[in-house]
Amino acid sequence: MSETENSPPRLAGGIFIALGLLIGAMIGVAMDQPSAGTVIGMAIGTVIAVVIWIMDRKRR
Repeated sequence: MSETENSPPRLAGGIFIALGLLIGAMIGVAMDQPSAGTVIGMAIGTVIAVVIWIMDRKRR
C-alpha cells in the first residue's frame, strides 16, 4: 500500500485566487478602478490560498 492511499485528500485553494480576481474586478469596475480591484482581489485570494496550503501541509 502506498503512502498516498493512507493520507487524507489534499485541500485546494486555487479557486480563491480565481474568485478574488473576478470579485475584485467587479468591485473595481463599480468603483471606477478595475485595475486596482483586480490586483487587490488577487492579493486577497492569494493570501487565502497560501493559508490553506500551510494548513494542509501542517495536517500531513
